[in-house]
Amino acid sequence: MWLFALFLAVPLIEIALFIQVGGLIGLWPTLAIVIVTAFLGTWLMRAQGALAIGQIQSSFNDLRDPTEPLAHGAMILFAGALLLTPGFFTDAAGFLLLIPPVRSAVFRYLRSRVKVAHFSTHSARPEPQPRAAPGNTIDGEYEEITPKKQPTHTPSGWTRH
Repeated sequence: MWLFALFLAVPLIEIALFIQVGGLIGLWPTLAIVIVTAFLGTWLMRAQGALAIGQIQSSFNDLRDPTEPLAHGAMILFAGALLLTPGFFTDAAGFLLLIPPVRSAVFRYLRSRVKVAHFSTHSARPEPQPRAAPGNTIDGEYEEITPKKQPTHTPSGWTRH
């Protein structure tokens, strides 16, 4: 139910803000602000997204829990969607999500609300194979045999062979 209320409230808030800001500064400056914030938000999202991807890769390389960098990456992606949506309310929410301390606060809030039932990791590194003892070496010779190529189908009758 709250999602329906959100989908109903956000456009109404945006329309009200467009009317108020447009009446205050005029049509063209209002449209210019919306376009500039979309471009600025896209640029900031790329920069913050590159940092988030670097943090995700670092956490995987160091075998650390990637939950927080992944959450930051998802919030940056969501911020980008908000910034590309025309409007002042969505732009404000999008710019807030691009600020790292705000994302950290949102992550802490979400982590306190989510209960993890099970978590396990396993190493992607292969298990070391035991080496043969020095006295267990078998000497031998080998010869590679390449199989004869068999036709994959019979002639169709339309061609001569």
